Amino acid sequence: MRSSTSLKQCPAPLKPEFGVTGRSNVGKSSLINMLTYRSKLAKTSGKPGKTKTINHFLINDSWYLADLPGYGYAKVPVKKRESWVDAVEEYILKRKNLVCLFVLIDSRLEPQRLDLEFMEFLGINQIPFARVFTKSDKVSKNAIEQAIIQYDIEMLRTWESMPATFITSAKNGAGRDVILDYIEESINNFSNSL
Repeated sequence: MRSSTSLKQCPAPLKPEFGVTGRSNVGKSSLINMLTYRSKLAKTSGKPGKTKTINHFLINDSWYLADLPGYGYAKVPVKKRESWVDAVEEYILKRKNLVCLFVLIDSRLEPQRLDLEFMEFLGINQIPFARVFTKSDKVSKNAIEQAIIQYDIEMLRTWESMPATFITSAKNGAGRDVILDYIEESINNFSNSL
């Protein structure tokens, strides 16, 4: 629907919204394409830093998916990367209709400091989020379970409980239905709280 470089350029906050974020190249755009059954809706790339703006997609004329620039490594000038960080931080902290932020985590990797720090930032600022472990088709079921356990161990040092957690694969569609059910339930809860 729209690509924005700042919060003020985003669509009017009149519909429930779900953001998709994570480290660069974790599969944000691929997840959006999987959820919508549109293979080229969000642009994907093997190069980190492909998404440079906040990209809004209107789903069923009733809610938004927002594809956010990734955090972490991207082969762009530092000043440009800092402007992305500022825009995304403002969006996260001030977007009134943000129901939930999906934080994507690469299930193949041990807990990453950037992911843990980012989720800590969300917790401190009371931003609702869910963890989405991506690329599950590339590792065994046991390896994914171990990855989740390792994140739980790290997070439970400071957290009382864990957020909703999903396991996905853009390649085979794993996790699609449970995430869409979660979105539907969250929209209902959001609408009832207005």
